[in-house]
Amino acid sequence: MVNNVQINKGEPMGLPNVAYFSMEIAIDQSIATYSGGLGFLAGSHMLSAGYLQMPMVGVTMLWSYGYYNQRIDHEGNVEVAYIRKHYDFLTDINEFVEIEVYGEKVKVKAFKLEPAIFDTCPVYFLTTDLEENSEWARSISHKLYDGNEKIRIAQETVLGIAGIRLLNKIGYKYDCVHLNEGHALPAAFELLNEFNGDLAKVKEKVVFTTHTPVAAGNEVHWVDNLLQGGFFAGCSREKAVQLGGEQFSLTVAALRMSRLANAVSQLHGLVSNKMWKWVEGRCPIRAITNAVNLHYWQDDRMKTDNLEALLEAKKEMKKEVFEFIANTVGKRLDPNVLTITWARRFADYKRAWLIFMDENRILKLLNENKVQLIFAGKFHPDDVIGKEMFNKILRSSYSMKNVVVLTGYELDLSGKLKRASDIWLNTPLRPFEASGTSGMSANANGALHLSTFDGWTVEGTFPGINGYTIEYPGLDDNIPWEERHRKDYECMMDIIENQIIPTYYNDKTKWATMMRQAIRTAEAYFNSDRMVIEYYNRLYKPIAHGSDEGGVSDQDYQAATTPATDAWTFSNIK
Repeated sequence: MVNNVQINKGEPMGLPNVAYFSMEIAIDQSIATYSGGLGFLAGSHMLSAGYLQMPMVGVTMLWSYGYYNQRIDHEGNVEVAYIRKHYDFLTDINEFVEIEVYGEKVKVKAFKLEPAIFDTCPVYFLTTDLEENSEWARSISHKLYDGNEKIRIAQETVLGIAGIRLLNKIGYKYDCVHLNEGHALPAAFELLNEFNGDLAKVKEKVVFTTHTPVAAGNEVHWVDNLLQGGFFAGCSREKAVQLGGEQFSLTVAALRMSRLANAVSQLHGLVSNKMWKWVEGRCPIRAITNAVNLHYWQDDRMKTDNLEALLEAKKEMKKEVFEFIANTVGKRLDPNVLTITWARRFADYKRAWLIFMDENRILKLLNENKVQLIFAGKFHPDDVIGKEMFNKILRSSYSMKNVVVLTGYELDLSGKLKRASDIWLNTPLRPFEASGTSGMSANANGALHLSTFDGWTVEGTFPGINGYTIEYPGLDDNIPWEERHRKDYECMMDIIENQIIPTYYNDKTKWATMMRQAIRTAEAYFNSDRMVIEYYNRLYKPIAHGSDEGGVSDQDYQAATTPATDAWTFSNIK
């Protein structure tokens, strides 16, 4: 059976067995082991692998307190709260492995998510929160992305090293180990240990996905801190420095320890190849555009070509979600009013504040009932800027008409907002949005994308056909950020005022046609079923075959992703 642990290697299936390592996986609202886009993407990967019956297992962490919960305090500001979760639907497979972390023996237990529960491939969840461990060791699997560096290193060590040891113990014969971001890099070092230091053998097994050009997303630690934590699985300091430097970069080492790597959109492929061009001995970086699992995300009411039915279904969905919003925050929104939603991680470069740059301008539209704004999202608990950004918008919403701010951004709320939105607003500072998959599932629910010309938008949003893009002459000129913010803002507001609002209120046929085309675009290409098949054909199969067979050659890839002129380079971004 393909979707069980064991695969009959005598069968000429031609598909490698894949072990997919990710620090977070968002599969269902009931299992809160994720923070945002990386987890949403990994969840779609697991769902599509299960749907397509691909020979794959997931390996992740069982976070006792998840990421964190948001709630509003008595002064009207958002605060961080931690709630312990207990998951009785995970199978206790009664398997343990032991690893050494900071000189301490730590026991790691595995639970299995059976495929039948959510129609995924099998997923193994690792925990150190066991009575046999010390209080410190138990805390390793308490909170996702713990801000304490020592805990963070321990978390990655557990995911990678214990993950490989678990798969070996249960007899899962992986042909390919997929590192979804650098968090699971210790898995590659554990393989290096198994292969007695033979890096070539490691590279035969490992592939790597890089998700961001933002510095904070590419982890760096002093090499001795990682060495003390057990991160390198017995590898020497000298070898570790050769791979990742003394200020050890997880991304750089992953690029040197993998056979192939991929970026998560075509533009991100260009950015990544320029960004990491200096890394000697790195593997090729291909571009495989992210996607979302439409079986999970798309409301069935959107599966029609009838324009009137689409408009009516969208109105019904808005009414349903607006009732939830009224019950949650006390504000009542109008399903007949153009609804614009900004919902994602509250990181500074994503610029949740952009639409408020000229407050009087947006207030005019709000007060005239031309638009309604919904905000939702999470910041990292230690991100002071992100938290203040959230609180500033939250406090403003108390006195602004037609503005709602919702706490949290879990799967259930994300799905609601995509069904309730007419416009899905995405405002990252180009080129820092590697992909931005939330707009794909919004499209699938008839919400039109309004986005800066970044990430997947470059490939999938076609102005006037299925959405709108914030682009203008000189888009890639080397200009100060302040000027970039202003130009992006002016272009965005011009589109809202002179294209979106007139079309929404005065030309329902055109609006419905654009909705239909947005849905068709999502269904045609931005479906994770396509994505998983592409991963097998372009990343996994070449590993199993020991060659680039089954994928574009490195030379062809470089030619296809090198612009005719070098007018824009990553170094232009100061």
